[in-house]
Amino acid sequence: MLCDALQQNHQRQYPNSGRNYSYALISGRKYHKVMQCVDGQTESVHAFIDKKTGEVYKAASYKAPAKGVRYDLRLIEQREWLFENADWAGSYLYSR
Repeated sequence: MLCDALQQNHQRQYPNSGRNYSYALISGRKYHKVMQCVDGQTESVHAFIDKKTGEVYKAASYKAPAKGVRYDLRLIEQREWLFENADWAGSYLYSR
């Protein structure tokens, strides 16, 4: 659902973009990576989601999340806020 929210946000902000932006989940050992893809090629890691807890982290690098949980998908109010306010650039992932 996060990938869909990011895709919709990008299409709303840039309806006539010449490039095709999409988002995909790639599962690793401990985290799901939310990847930003441009024209079918993976470009960067947008965020990390812990497989066991559903906690969302900002990406620190391609292989590791930043310290500090940004959102917890188990909490309904945080999950709803995240899906409504997620933007393709990732500004919602900065510490509050």
